[in-house]
Amino acid sequence: MTLPAQPRSFVQAEPRRLLAQAQLANSIGDGAYLVTSALYFARIVGLSATEIGFGLTLGWAVGTVAGVPLGHLADRRGPRGVAILLALMTAVAVASFLFVRSFALFTLVACLYGTAQTGLSAARQALLAGLIEPDKRTEVRAVLQSTLNGGLAVGAALGGLALHFGTREAYLAVFAVDAVSFLAAAVLLLRLPAVAPVPAAAGPKLAVLRDRPYAVVTLINAVMLFYMPLLSLVVPLWIVQRTTAPTWLVSALLLVNTVSVLLFQVRLARRVRGLADASRSVRHAGLVMLAACAVFAMSSIGSSAWLAGLILLAAAGLQVYGEMLLGAGAWEIGFALAPADKQGQYQGFFGTGVAVARMLGPVILTTLVIGGGTLGWLLVGGVFVAAGAAMGPAVSWASRTPGVRPADRV
Repeated sequence: MTLPAQPRSFVQAEPRRLLAQAQLANSIGDGAYLVTSALYFARIVGLSATEIGFGLTLGWAVGTVAGVPLGHLADRRGPRGVAILLALMTAVAVASFLFVRSFALFTLVACLYGTAQTGLSAARQALLAGLIEPDKRTEVRAVLQSTLNGGLAVGAALGGLALHFGTREAYLAVFAVDAVSFLAAAVLLLRLPAVAPVPAAAGPKLAVLRDRPYAVVTLINAVMLFYMPLLSLVVPLWIVQRTTAPTWLVSALLLVNTVSVLLFQVRLARRVRGLADASRSVRHAGLVMLAACAVFAMSSIGSSAWLAGLILLAAAGLQVYGEMLLGAGAWEIGFALAPADKQGQYQGFFGTGVAVARMLGPVILTTLVIGGGTLGWLLVGGVFVAAGAAMGPAVSWASRTPGVRPADRV
């Protein structure tokens, strides 16, 4: 089924601005939450590291399973209403963390949080697809990613204040801010034009689960997304255990990443016009990621702290360039290969790659890199290259399936 084209008034500045404002609102709260949550659960609630890790992993696992049916719900009931409902559900989940006093309740709330966050992401992508004309979706998605990074940086600064004070009240204030940020996002989403729900068509309700080519593309993207724990977990451990660089450099590397995405992500995304460009962008991302891994490995050579720092900064620059190339290509692929009447469930399925990377990436990458040293870095880089090279053939296979716009075939 092919949906009629949206009026051009739908693709002008107002929807883009509101989508960006909603993204900014809840990303500020998310940034504060990400910086403080682990210490809050450990110091204030009194959970062990094992309990925290298990609860959060289970929460994201449940969210991964829920993403597709919630995306399907967005298709059938309208993505704006579902996105608003899930933003409110996320606010409730975050606020519920304020009342957690036991491991069992923590796990339950973590599952609610993971489900709401994953479903919200799917509904938002379906909303974007319904409001923005096809050839502008990747560019708008890049704008939202830049906005996300900016909001996370602001939120991280607020979280840093809470960590500085270290009191129960400071932590609780952060969670309250995060909950309010999702309420604000819901209000902003309410101001967007409604996208009509898609009538149920013949065939299976969750068609994406039977779309093998799209599943392969999603798996490849999930492998590429294993870059996500690099700067937040693997590189800090590498700096402390394998280099002579100062530990404060971790903040500088994160700053390089955030500023680079803010400045250049939209420019790179504008170069992607169709699936051929997108496949090429992902392939190049794999090569750049390999180069970044090789340079990261070089930082352990020698005893000069300043030289190790310069090498790490160069590696971080390569890593964020690969990250931006991947984002531009993957967003185009995820949207273009999804049937127009099933964007919600397809975006929900494609978004499971993020949850997989969050769950498995830390364990796999720390084992390979911290345990394997230089060889581990090169092995990780080789995986990125192989996945990037495999994306082109997989996209070609998927583009020959029904429901893909002919102009996007490769």
